[in-house]
Amino acid sequence: MKRSALNQAKELWVDVSVPIRNGMVHWPDNPEVKIVQTQQLERGDPATVSHLSLGTHTGTHVDAPAHFIVHGAGIDRVPLERLIGPARVLDLGEIDRITPAHLDPADIRPGDRILFKTGNSAHWGEKRFRPDYTYLSLDAANDLVERGVWTVGIDYLSIGGMDRGAETHHVLLAAGVCIIEGLDLSRVEQGWHDLVCLPLRLEGLDGAPARVVLRRRRSERTAVDASPEVPR
Repeated sequence: MKRSALNQAKELWVDVSVPIRNGMVHWPDNPEVKIVQTQQLERGDPATVSHLSLGTHTGTHVDAPAHFIVHGAGIDRVPLERLIGPARVLDLGEIDRITPAHLDPADIRPGDRILFKTGNSAHWGEKRFRPDYTYLSLDAANDLVERGVWTVGIDYLSIGGMDRGAETHHVLLAAGVCIIEGLDLSRVEQGWHDLVCLPLRLEGLDGAPARVVLRRRRSERTAVDASPEVPR
């Protein structure tokens, strides 16, 4: 019985989404989060109803090609196959940026979904934006494209750095790589997991907040039969 209970615990889904709340950290020039209750049971209203205002790249979210590519595809055209399936969490610890040297030992193959766990995950409780977050270098982005990855995720608000972030995004999105940003990977270990990432179905928009969950896998990657074409 103890062994069975342990196996069940390992199979539990872990929510790696950042909770949406008033005053949460956001990208410096993006809209802040505002939540106002327009109706409230305690005031005698027939129901509690809230008004939510936020940017499409708030908290945990998925970038669409339209985010950095003129006339690029909107978030509603991103294939769900890229966002649901086996994913590998790579724990890189406290580093300034992710370079090709960090990717070489990882045996990354075509069709992989890679989620980078860094020191960023420890900072989600902070109210101020951190410009010194760990990011994916432009060289590493090109490396991942050459390796044929399907999806890449990171545990802060941008996959790219403050200086060449637009270039990093463009390289990935132009190649059809899905980008998940704003993950909180503090409660998951390195290794293979089942990934479910569902961005809001916002018609034609440049991105959308998403609920993302992971569950530890007993086996590693599964063979990729065919890559779903990603509109760009």
